[in-house]
Amino acid sequence: MSEEKTDMEFAILKAATKLFLEKGFKATSTTEIAKEVGCNQALVHYYYRTKDKLFDAIFEKKIMVFIGSLLKIGHEELSFEEKLTKKIESHFDVIKEDPRLPLFFFSEINSNPKRMESIKEIIGDLPQMVLAQMQKELDEEIAKGNVRQMTVHDLLMTIVSLNIIVFLAEPMFKTITKISDEDFSKLQERRKKENVEIILRSLKP
Repeated sequence: MSEEKTDMEFAILKAATKLFLEKGFKATSTTEIAKEVGCNQALVHYYYRTKDKLFDAIFEKKIMVFIGSLLKIGHEELSFEEKLTKKIESHFDVIKEDPRLPLFFFSEINSNPKRMESIKEIIGDLPQMVLAQMQKELDEEIAKGNVRQMTVHDLLMTIVSLNIIVFLAEPMFKTITKISDEDFSKLQERRKKENVEIILRSLKP
């Protein structure tokens, strides 16, 4: 693959990602993508064939990053609380890097429920294996009396809810409070730490 081809593919992917995240699948055309890149529409179709294939490439990458931040394994040398803290912070950081992701996923899945089938194909059985391991570790902590009775699904729902709301609320919060971008960024970092503390406290018997 020539460097020129690689550069053009990347430029198209980058432009398409920007437009899909801003406008969604239906409202974005390959003509707009080509205009954003500064190439002709034929090149977009040459590299990615159809708008659907281009969108699927972006959706797959984004969903893997989003889900992967919660389902990372490793750090076996760390305590349960330390590993959980890393998961919470990693998930928060992924969203902060691109706050449009949660709304993008919700909107696209709601407008096209078949995307859930695509997600299942993309992630396969890995989540179930990781969740089983997480539940095993959680059960061990429950047995020791360190954690109240709960399931890994309860835990994940709490993490996702607390982290996502910080970013979903951003536009309205900024409008109402008139907070600056710099101060809101500082607020987000405080919320990340607070979310960790809230979740760890919620585990206590």
